[in-house]
Amino acid sequence: MKAVKEVHRKEFYIFSPFLRIFHWILASQILILFITGLLITKPMNVSTTEPFFTITSMDLVRDIHFVSAFILCASLILRVYGFIINKGDRLFPRVWEGHFYEETVDVAMHYMLVKPHHASYLRNPLARMSYAALYAMLAVEILTGFAMYFMTSPSTTGGLLFGWVNHFLNSEMMTHYVHHYMAWFIILFAIGHMYMVVRAEFMEGESEVSSMFSGKKILAHNPKDANELE
Repeated sequence: MKAVKEVHRKEFYIFSPFLRIFHWILASQILILFITGLLITKPMNVSTTEPFFTITSMDLVRDIHFVSAFILCASLILRVYGFIINKGDRLFPRVWEGHFYEETVDVAMHYMLVKPHHASYLRNPLARMSYAALYAMLAVEILTGFAMYFMTSPSTTGGLLFGWVNHFLNSEMMTHYVHHYMAWFIILFAIGHMYMVVRAEFMEGESEVSSMFSGKKILAHNPKDANELE
């Protein structure tokens, strides 16, 4: 008869409600923005002509896209506030520490099925790098999106704030290309993100998915970065 192995787990409160709310708003708005963005880039053929109202009306699609963009930008306030009040919301890449890069490769090899396991983390270094990259991509989307949005009113405050983007990229068309292809990079990130969190949740028991509802991770080992919550 096999002996039963008892596993003791520790609970770590990491993510504030503000980060969790931001996370789910971000997830929903990325999906809406991507779908409406594709329709704006390549409108569907309909049997009626504008201005007759249809579900694929370009006015409606553009309005949804713009409202969704403003919701996403407004939700960033939640992310910033969580960053200020809660240490667990500040788990960004520690690129100034030499071991960070070795640990990132170690985690990447695990997710590529080369290594059977990696060290325990509250937020592993590969995830930290990918989230930092996501925020950089969102910044590009926001800048290029508002640069195009305010093209028709360059003398307004928005036009003055974002007009430089078109000049920096040499043309409005190049701004459009950057905005469009960056959206695809964000979707590729989302696919990779879903793979990693589902794998960690169900194959490694690291409560990755549930932590975005409860804010807590329940781990069997002491995470190497636990001191960042102190």
